[in-house]
Amino acid sequence: MTSPSAAGERDPGLQPERTRLAWRRTTLAGTVVAVLAGKAGVAGGASAGVLVAEVVCGVGWAGVLLVAHRRIRGLAGGSRERGPERLAARWAVGVVVCVLLTVGGGVGVVLR
Repeated sequence: MTSPSAAGERDPGLQPERTRLAWRRTTLAGTVVAVLAGKAGVAGGASAGVLVAEVVCGVGWAGVLLVAHRRIRGLAGGSRERGPERLAARWAVGVVVCVLLTVGGGVGVVLR
């Protein structure tokens, strides 16, 4: 007997649902960072450096949101036999850059 993975078949299972939930948690965490960075900038007096850090944080957050939305749609669009559509390498690199921008912007606001 061969296992389903050895034969190249895909076990539909709950993996796409877990991945979808992970993307939602990632966007929620990015939203919290962006909102807290904005609040810290407004509460502490908005200097030029703080405003730049807030903009960088917001752009990173928007990028993560875009990639997450695309990935969630890709997970829903797959067939049962083939499984969900794979995330292209350029989108994966893009989300890493956007997460780093979000974190960098948030750190920039906090350390101002």
